[in-house]
Amino acid sequence: MIKKAILFFLPLMVIFNNSFGQVLEPVKWSFSTEKISEEEYYLVYTANIEKGWTAYSQFTDADGPVPTEITYESMDGIELLGKGDESGDRKEGMDDLFGVNVIKFTYKAPFIIKQKIKILDISKPISGYITSMACDATKCLPPTSVDFSFEFESEAIDELSTADPANQGDGLAKPVKWTFTQEKISDSEWNFVFKADITGEWNVYSQYTPDDGPIPTSINYESADGIEIPDAGEETGHRKEIMDPIFGVDVIKFSSDEPFTITQKVKVNDPTKPITGYLEYMTCDNSKCLKETIDFTFNLDGTAAKPANINTSGLAEIDQKIPSLNETFRNPISNCGDEEEQKSGWLWLLLLGMGSGFFALLTPCVFPMIPITVSFFTKDTKRKGWVNGLIYGLSIIVIYVTIGLLITLIFGPEALNRLSTNWIANTLFFIIFMVFAFSFFGYYEITLPSSWSTKSDQMADKGGLLGIFFMAFTLALVSFSCTGPLIGTALVQAATTGDYIGPTLVMFGFALALALPFGLFAAFPAWLNTLPKSGSWMNSVKVILGFVEVALAFKFLSVADLTKHWGLLKYEVFMVIWILVAIGMALYLFGFIKFPHDSPIKKISPLRGIFGGLSVALAIYLMTGFKYNNDIKSYNALSLMSGLAPPTNYNIFLPKLTGELDPALAEKYDSYTICANAIPCFKDYYQGLEYAKSVGKPMLLDHTGYGCVNCRKTEEHIWIDAHIRKILTDSLVLVSLYVDDSQKLPEQLYSVSSGKKLRDVGDKWADFQISNFLQNTQPLYVPVTTDEKVISSPRGYHPEMEDYLEYLRCSIRAVKN
Repeated sequence: MIKKAILFFLPLMVIFNNSFGQVLEPVKWSFSTEKISEEEYYLVYTANIEKGWTAYSQFTDADGPVPTEITYESMDGIELLGKGDESGDRKEGMDDLFGVNVIKFTYKAPFIIKQKIKILDISKPISGYITSMACDATKCLPPTSVDFSFEFESEAIDELSTADPANQGDGLAKPVKWTFTQEKISDSEWNFVFKADITGEWNVYSQYTPDDGPIPTSINYESADGIEIPDAGEETGHRKEIMDPIFGVDVIKFSSDEPFTITQKVKVNDPTKPITGYLEYMTCDNSKCLKETIDFTFNLDGTAAKPANINTSGLAEIDQKIPSLNETFRNPISNCGDEEEQKSGWLWLLLLGMGSGFFALLTPCVFPMIPITVSFFTKDTKRKGWVNGLIYGLSIIVIYVTIGLLITLIFGPEALNRLSTNWIANTLFFIIFMVFAFSFFGYYEITLPSSWSTKSDQMADKGGLLGIFFMAFTLALVSFSCTGPLIGTALVQAATTGDYIGPTLVMFGFALALALPFGLFAAFPAWLNTLPKSGSWMNSVKVILGFVEVALAFKFLSVADLTKHWGLLKYEVFMVIWILVAIGMALYLFGFIKFPHDSPIKKISPLRGIFGGLSVALAIYLMTGFKYNNDIKSYNALSLMSGLAPPTNYNIFLPKLTGELDPALAEKYDSYTICANAIPCFKDYYQGLEYAKSVGKPMLLDHTGYGCVNCRKTEEHIWIDAHIRKILTDSLVLVSLYVDDSQKLPEQLYSVSSGKKLRDVGDKWADFQISNFLQNTQPLYVPVTTDEKVISSPRGYHPEMEDYLEYLRCSIRAVKN
């Protein structure tokens, strides 16, 4: 009975939860096969479970949570041999809610079901669906079903698809689906058509992109004796040609607005000979890249070609040493880089909003409104007064949070993420902040149309709940000349973090700080007597905020400068500007500088003198940033300026970074070389592991690519930091595995995870990444111990330098502890 009641209400619980949050998908299923013999296979069902969630066994009591169940809809070609074996982080015990014994699997290891089968007819595909239920400590999701299909042998037809729609839950990015078709023009001429359907924000690079940029798409024929290829293929699609600032070349790419198609015209000499080969391409979005090769076969005589036989007896050493789904590579020994970091980022955004709100309270547009508004509420009874004050405060919160939600909905998380490094957006932010600054200095005011506040004030006169709401709305409108720049500053800071919830959190914090005094003073009206009187000090607050806006404006211009390699705001120039801003604040507070709305200063008040002294101290502190640190061979990076100033190695006067190889190591390890920012590294996992064991240092696996745009961004904007570079040089062994390394393998290797042919070194390391981390995009950074245990959660591209530095420091601390 309990179970039925819970299952009845589960859909309602999920609908209610999702109306206020994102759709939850804590369990992601992937499907694969393992060959035992010519007649026997394992069907492998793998569930990757998010932290805090559990999934339930096939064998848990049916009167408890819904058991995981595999349903076969088409299985004529196989015979099931026994029940599926389960593995993972298994927990068994009495469940107090259901009153039955429950078997469940937690997030600490993948939940795997291996079903042994006997092949009766290998040509018949297997299809069906797996149903599972997931719960965490506070909620359960209704049972969900995921389709699967397995094919052990299939005939090639004129159209070959590289993606299986039933296998999209394996955690791998599949942004491009290629199909290959052939079109007969005449008896002696055919068109081979290579069509890419691209999704979302991803782009695929043209065949004609320069070789020193991202990897161009290429068509490689391995068996083409029966045809002649007169010229290069013709490309169609949504084509863009732009200068790439990272590679410094003109890049030609195709977006998802329409399919990218290459049509290759061929002359046929012998239609009985099949044409085989592979297509190689790279695709990137705003935070990651993916390089892949796709096999193709064309038959021109009407017969169906069969895929090449794969001899798995000669598996690569890589697959024998570190097999697919290596358990030691799935469970980090620390929580560095997990959702706790995100929560701390959310707290920072909330505090940013609250700080902006408290500053807004001190401005001349808001501060005088506090006693006027509270006096209006306290005309009635004490109880009604504080209730109305509470409603007024809640109305302020609703108004500003709605603005934050609208920004997120309009722009979306992907657009917000692009703002962090987009040079146009950051240059625009520089201009906006300078406009805000001069508004605070008093040279002009930024106001909304007066008709808006007039109409809102008329609605406020109607009284009741609606009237109080429009009183709050009127405050938001009439105070915009003071609060607008503060709101804009906080929103830009939130948006450039790339966090979709950032604008909403900032606006909630801002509104909470702004609303708090109105509610408190309405409840305790006697406190009004403790407020300082309005006066010229409020204009001084605005001017100080103007200096802050100028400083932050150059922070955004610095991001554009780093992205476009202008060389305008190198470390020394940026620090001098901030020092001048601090000196300007001190001169203003001590009365040497005046702005349009300032009153004459007859005497420096103690509080003004304290803030003037703090400004002088700030200027002196910033000057210490020019002290040379011999330990890191660069300027002394100031912790206060982390994430604000350019990297100390991006400078004018200090010598360029150089790296030296240890001759003995270079002779012993052929993959030992100098990588980005003159950092010594290994380009072979096993050689890097051997060296790491000999020196007792953990490794940082850098899954990268020569044509990976976001890998270059990390190296040029993050690794250039002196502290990060020192960690990569002295505390870690850097192992850079290039997934687009075209060097041919000395022997033919095949992937254990997919059975695909591995053609070059890049394929080898790409398969290594997929098999062990279930991710196929670059960059991917993974700290690993010498006994091959992952230290921290794998990290992709993030533009925040200080977060990357803390990620490395946290990983090193975890090993030492």
